[in-house]
Amino acid sequence: MDKKEALKKIKEGNFSLGDADYKLKADKEVVLAAVKQDSYAFEHADKKLKADKKIVLTAVKQDGNAIEYADKKLKGDKEVVLESVKQSGGALQYAEKKLKADKKIVLTAVKQSGGALEYADKKLKGDKEVVLESVKQDGNAIEYADKKLKEDKEVVLATVKQNGLAFEYADKKLKTDREVVLAAVKQNGRILQHVDKKFKADKEIVLTAAKQWGNPLKYADEKLRADKEIVLEAVKQNGEALEYVDEKLKGDKEVVLAAVKQDGSALKYVDDSLKNDPDILAIVKKNK
Repeated sequence: MDKKEALKKIKEGNFSLGDADYKLKADKEVVLAAVKQDSYAFEHADKKLKADKKIVLTAVKQDGNAIEYADKKLKGDKEVVLESVKQSGGALQYAEKKLKADKKIVLTAVKQSGGALEYADKKLKGDKEVVLESVKQDGNAIEYADKKLKEDKEVVLATVKQNGLAFEYADKKLKTDREVVLAAVKQNGRILQHVDKKFKADKEIVLTAAKQWGNPLKYADEKLRADKEIVLEAVKQNGEALEYVDEKLKGDKEVVLAAVKQDGSALKYVDDSLKNDPDILAIVKKNK
């Protein structure tokens, strides 16, 4: 295949640089056209062209991770790295060490992908502005933050508001902070199973968890398993949560109706006094 035919096939979207001969892989016009069409083509370019800034910029503007295949010198080029992380924050991992310590580059990376904090210089992992931007984008990014920032309430609140499950990375002291716990269960009710015992007896916290997760009663304080407001929220989310309800409420028709409406199999947990109730059986039959 000659150059003219290669350029024609690129326009048609029917060209693979990986399958082309070495002359075409070393032809700047062909490679540039191929990379504009498909950034993955850059991986197959001739070594010399992987050091060509124009071609590298074209590739990383489409896929930031294309910088992985760039010449080492360009991995240390601020303009190239900035374009890469704008497109894909994780591309920070391929940058030269000094640029991983560049706050502007790191901020750009974590705004695009919070997890890019993993590749930042140690000093920037302790920079509150950088870490806040990271956790606002991805709560799990707090895993890579400096220990002192895992003890910072503002950072931890931002973290659990984005991803309640990231609560596990918070400092032990903040795991007993009611505001933090409430924010975490509001984002993800499943966190209730991991909180301090005193919060499992806190009605607002358990009710908040119940509104978006159907299994809080399994972990809630016994007293709250008899709270009708909480129980109704829970069984509306998950009928089988009726298993953990106080015996008295298993005989409450409103509660039972809500449970079997959500999941007919909850009938097995219903008090004997209601197991043959026609209204309840009708709903179970309808949901089969």
